[in-house]
Amino acid sequence: MTLTHILVFVAAALLYLALLPGRWRAWALFAGSVVAIYWLQPATRIRYLDFAFPTATLALVGLAWIVTRAPDQRWTRDDSAAAGVAAGLVILLSVGRYLAESIRITPARPPDTLTVAIAVLAALAILALVDRLPGGKRRQIVPAILLILALFVVLKTAPLAEEASRWLRRQAGQPESLASAAELEWLGFSYVAFRLIHTLRDRQTGRLPALSLREFVTYAIFFPAFTAGPIDRAERFLPDLRDLPGPDAARLVRGGMRIAVGIGKKFVIADSLALLALSATKADQAASVGGLWVLLYAYAFQLYFDFSGYTDIAIGTGQLYGITLPENFNQPYLKRNITLFWQSWHITLSQWVRFYVFSPLSRYLLTRKRKPSPTVLALVGQVATMVVIGLWHGVAWQFVAWGLWHGLGLFVHKVYSDRTRGFYLRLRERPRLGAALGVAGTLLTFHFVLLGWVWFALPDIGTSWDVFTGLFGF
Repeated sequence: MTLTHILVFVAAALLYLALLPGRWRAWALFAGSVVAIYWLQPATRIRYLDFAFPTATLALVGLAWIVTRAPDQRWTRDDSAAAGVAAGLVILLSVGRYLAESIRITPARPPDTLTVAIAVLAALAILALVDRLPGGKRRQIVPAILLILALFVVLKTAPLAEEASRWLRRQAGQPESLASAAELEWLGFSYVAFRLIHTLRDRQTGRLPALSLREFVTYAIFFPAFTAGPIDRAERFLPDLRDLPGPDAARLVRGGMRIAVGIGKKFVIADSLALLALSATKADQAASVGGLWVLLYAYAFQLYFDFSGYTDIAIGTGQLYGITLPENFNQPYLKRNITLFWQSWHITLSQWVRFYVFSPLSRYLLTRKRKPSPTVLALVGQVATMVVIGLWHGVAWQFVAWGLWHGLGLFVHKVYSDRTRGFYLRLRERPRLGAALGVAGTLLTFHFVLLGWVWFALPDIGTSWDVFTGLFGF
């Protein structure tokens, strides 16, 4: 989000509260979220792709809703109205093709309106067909998850993304020689994918509450959290959406203050630190070991203030509209060990992966005929969980290395804490020593995380290794 986006969302919230009666506020959030994902999507060099990506997001969300509907959940007039409003908004946005660029909402000229209308009707027909497939919804859940994961792999794997870019350029009649993985910037897909997989898995286990189409779409693409999270859960989001409050001065002040803090973090601190933050070019130009460390410190704090700043803006904006989004950061760099760090950094992602990767994997290993020892179980579970988080950022070796770094760190800390539990219990009688060890643990944890950012910040594992060894003078 840019400052312009933020200011418009704040102004829209004030109008939303001042002008709309309570029964229309949920519809306004639904329609506003649909329009917002087209406005937030950055322009792409491939013709019409910046219009196709948000449209594909809506199609995927519609598919997930159909597949996750409860067995006894009927199609209602409210659902028909939501489908009609969404389809009408997409077609209406394509009319921007004939408007001046200064008043167009989409980042580039949309496709022909007739083409968009035909595509929207075709998508609705396909979704209706899926809804009528024999065999029940449960059989459609796994294919839907695999479809989302396949798209995720293509977008996050540079060679596959480049090949997809080449194919899209060929369809658009543009030079294939200019194809690049960076062209496939599908804004918000990663976070939407996690929300959709959550609903699909929770339908399998019977935990997902019944949501109307309007409620489901609003949850999946709620615009304050669309670009950078946090990753909310449907069962937590739904009560807020169904009981949207009216104007409240205290809530508006809290939301406004949270947005102001986020703007300061992101656009003042983080953007200033970005001038010094570690990158391949700056690392190559560093003249000393100390210079490399300065770049790495700047990167660590730039990443924190950028991401937590966006989270503050999202939470504050949500508060203006009456939606309480979950917290995502809790002073992570001040934690005494790596386990506490991961309970405080990108909290909603950590919880998601723990719930949908670590726990199912652990249960699977425990059901095997030859059960692994608790030590092996902890090692496999921690490493697999962190590698998945790494791959979520990109299917590349440097992210695998980052995941291994943190997975092994979590495992070593678990073994250490299991073997020293008695010692730390006795430390309660020696508060000064306990405080000193706490400071030492915070410094050790911070620098462990700091060194892990080397694998995260640089474009390939070779460059990461060179910088990593360079930090120690090699």
